[in-house]
Amino acid sequence: MQREKDSDLPAFQDALDYLYNFVNYEQKMTDRYAPEKMDPSRPGRLLAQLGNPHADFPSIHIAGTKGKGSVAAMCAACLRSAGLSVGLYTSPHLREIRERIRVLTPEDADGRIPHADFAALVERLKEAASQEGRLTWFELVTAVAFMHFAEQEVDAAVVEVGLGGRLDATNVLTPLVSVITSLSLDHTGLLGDTVAAIAAEKGGIIKPGVPVVSASQEEEAMETLEEIALELRAPLVAVGREWQYEGRALNGTQEVTVTATPAGAPFPAPSTFRLALTGDHQRENAVVALAALHEVHGAFPTLDADAMRQGLATVQWPGRLQILHRGPDTPMILLDGAHNADSAAKLAHSLSELYEYDRLWLVLGVTAEKNIPGILEPLLPLANGVFATQANHPRASAPAVLRRHARSLGYQVHVRRDVDAAVTAAWEAAGPSDLICVTGSLFVVGDLLNSWDSLKSVLLKREG
Repeated sequence: MQREKDSDLPAFQDALDYLYNFVNYEQKMTDRYAPEKMDPSRPGRLLAQLGNPHADFPSIHIAGTKGKGSVAAMCAACLRSAGLSVGLYTSPHLREIRERIRVLTPEDADGRIPHADFAALVERLKEAASQEGRLTWFELVTAVAFMHFAEQEVDAAVVEVGLGGRLDATNVLTPLVSVITSLSLDHTGLLGDTVAAIAAEKGGIIKPGVPVVSASQEEEAMETLEEIALELRAPLVAVGREWQYEGRALNGTQEVTVTATPAGAPFPAPSTFRLALTGDHQRENAVVALAALHEVHGAFPTLDADAMRQGLATVQWPGRLQILHRGPDTPMILLDGAHNADSAAKLAHSLSELYEYDRLWLVLGVTAEKNIPGILEPLLPLANGVFATQANHPRASAPAVLRRHARSLGYQVHVRRDVDAAVTAAWEAAGPSDLICVTGSLFVVGDLLNSWDSLKSVLLKREG
């Protein structure tokens, strides 16, 4: 990993200040996805002024409600294990913006963009940005990512959609494969209030003649994706249909066995893969990643079954069933960015099946536009105590709102002003064999990760 210089930080901060002059719909969600605000031709015009850097590398493009970040990380890890230089563009970030833009290489598993490179690329795009009105923060950051990947001459890029798909800034790509992960109701005010409507927005990344890989979907969502793919003559395969698998827990981790594949897969069926990421849902995500890699492996001769095994066994994706702390005579702290009803249900299943503990304490913070009762319903019955809080983020719901929803469901929660205070309260209430789960939003998870080094020393001193 390239060593950073303190002298690079002022220019980096100047670049951030410039970017934050542009409207940031991650900070203010209202009407973010409206066509009049998200002009789908605008990112292409900006990139054309910059020399179309997104055309300089092959890509895998991933949309979905849940799992798209995990699938992106898995695909990138497998490509890296094949000896390739891999651009990885994801959102949101947990701790700092450079997490979004990475170039993974066999020598560097982190690969985040250096401060100096980020600042230099922002300086380069200023002139082009001045020629294009109403640009958004995300459109500019996406341009920085694509410029960086082109400049670094990556062998491939794995690109996660920011929101939706059809109108997203990343949809300028014509990838080697389009991927649709699990779809469920989320951002319904922006994307639609049925899974079919959401599938139509996510399916907007499908390109003429480009293969499509889908996770298993509800019937109406799959029908919508199939209609789009048929119209565009884009061959579509689905996990649970052409791709079939079985999974099992194994010594604190898990493995997945692919039992059926389409013709020409880079490994025979059955084939078994060990997974670094925990949670039953990661089994399907892993097979979605394998199916996507099958579609592109002809372009990358070193991307064989061994590289895929190594990638899935070593991939890291923080904030998703991440054990932050486990020590003798202290509670375990688990982080998970579950942020909608479906992901909360999956977290509740994992809490019931994967971990051993005496009592569960929840630290919950949710963003305001979410289905708060849908998040609370599967989690509250599992907990001995709940501490409602909020992330340091403008879209965070007030803890009192969470308390009101909890009361309507028949539960009492304690309110704390911020994430550190909530974790401290949970730590003081918990015993050494208990589990503290911090969840409800990736912003809450990010706040704790940013403060953990100092907070941990305070908590452990109290134990002493």
